[in-house]
Amino acid sequence: MPKILIIEDEAAIRRVLTKILAEENDTYIVEEAEDGQQGLEKIKNDDYDLVLCDIKMPKLDGVEVLETVKKLKPEIPFVMISGHGDLETAINTMRLGAFDYISKPPDLNRLLNTVRNALDRKTLVVENKMLKKKVSKNYQMVGESEPINHIKSIIEKVAPTDARVLITGPNGTGKELVAHWLHEKSERASAPFIEVNCAAIPSELIESELFGHVKGAFTSAVKDRAGKFEAADKGTIFLDEIGDMSLPAQAKVLRALQENMIQRVGAEKDIRVDVRVIAATNKDLKKEIAEGRFREDLYHRLAVILIKVPALNDRRDDIPLLVSHFAEKIAGEQGTAPKRFSEEAINLLKEYDWTGNIRELRNVVERLIILGGAEISESDVRLFASK
Repeated sequence: MPKILIIEDEAAIRRVLTKILAEENDTYIVEEAEDGQQGLEKIKNDDYDLVLCDIKMPKLDGVEVLETVKKLKPEIPFVMISGHGDLETAINTMRLGAFDYISKPPDLNRLLNTVRNALDRKTLVVENKMLKKKVSKNYQMVGESEPINHIKSIIEKVAPTDARVLITGPNGTGKELVAHWLHEKSERASAPFIEVNCAAIPSELIESELFGHVKGAFTSAVKDRAGKFEAADKGTIFLDEIGDMSLPAQAKVLRALQENMIQRVGAEKDIRVDVRVIAATNKDLKKEIAEGRFREDLYHRLAVILIKVPALNDRRDDIPLLVSHFAEKIAGEQGTAPKRFSEEAINLLKEYDWTGNIRELRNVVERLIILGGAEISESDVRLFASK
């Protein structure tokens, strides 16, 4: 139920506001504070979905309360209550983060509409925060080994810049996690993150997928279509498995990097894009260059920063943390309590040859949780995780 705090030094105004809100919606929980100092203490010690705050009050005025709370709990919407002489101040409080203001005496419809809108805004802000946390958790980099800490250190330095990054490493090592971290820790985090799996798109369609096409450009082009580069404008595009991209598509990507311009298939008009490019591959691109399958000039454009993600066999010390992480995540997906892995089971998993890397470990943990006992034992590992 929405919880609303009214901070107002005039008792008559407090009573009117409380009565209006109670009659509008009997689910509202309304509390009162008779001055700014009392209101601030209540906000510090409790959670509110909305604050209605007078501007002129003893001890602390409304502007001071607003400025303090915006530092402590910025998600709480403030609606300022202004007398006739406070109107200019009320307008200025919106620059400080107030949601809106209402004048005394309060107009019924204006008050109720403002309260509804402010509460809706609070809900959206909370949901958005939860979504961001969920996304960050989904792409969490787990591990404290030297190779992983080195990668985290590089990300902290590189993410705030627009430098292009080439991520290399075997399949299943988590190259896409590195790409997500680079984006989420960048100035572009609020803009789109567009993933393109270059290996999964047929060579004859890759250019259309990346750059879009105009109607009639080819047989199935029945209407104009924007490509991934346009979708990623102001954000990040992640070109996964770029070593599998065709040479003609490589030439167009090179132009996009050089000029920040793209051209839809079948079009003559250039389109300007502002996109950060992160690429990844499991191939040795220098070998691909030597054999004529990858452009050397594109390689040098992409590899401003190189990040090599190690195989799981090269970071075995992280296996206990990874097992615990996957066990908790899988339990959450299945709605069950996480299963504990015995020390002997963990030690045995550390001895395995993980040719499929982290992806393989995740699958094995899930298999053990489904088929193993209440506590995953060494015998469970030998029985169900056999290689």
